[in-house]
Amino acid sequence: GHSPVARWGLQFLALAPDAKVLDCGCGGGANIRRLLKKCPEGIVKGIDYSPVSVEKSKKVNEAAIAEGRCTVLQGSVADMIFADDRFDAVTAFETVYFWPDLPQCFREVYRVLKPGGTLLICNESNGDTDKDKKWTEIIGGMTIYKDAELKTYLEQAGFHDVQIHKKKSWLCITAWK
Repeated sequence: GHSPVARWGLQFLALAPDAKVLDCGCGGGANIRRLLKKCPEGIVKGIDYSPVSVEKSKKVNEAAIAEGRCTVLQGSVADMIFADDRFDAVTAFETVYFWPDLPQCFREVYRVLKPGGTLLICNESNGDTDKDKKWTEIIGGMTIYKDAELKTYLEQAGFHDVQIHKKKSWLCITAWK
């Protein structure tokens, strides 16, 4: 999948060994596995709108699920079942393109983060190239956001210290609660 951009992006996320992390739009579960490695005593939860992705993620992370270190749920980021102030970090790899009502989703992410928690967004496209326009024409329900738009939405949701990292067309954003 999107491993190079995910590996690059993860360096911008500092996690305690026992961190509680939520991976939004967890897809096939590869990044859940990376996050579990990054916090060996931690807990990683995944959420994805697609039942197919949820099943894939569960298969890939079977061992961690059996140990009680991982849970994968089907659901929408716009309306999550988690309690307030629950996670040290929330990650979103290659997924915000598909979130309906981005401002509402960011408010939900803000709600479930602990005070001082971090959101990490990693995108392979930053909206600056013609190639990006092609993708949005091919894939229905996809919106590619420029970094400035994402920063505005994040700040409106209450995040501060929004930092933007770029490499080629890649975009990684960190924001704090």
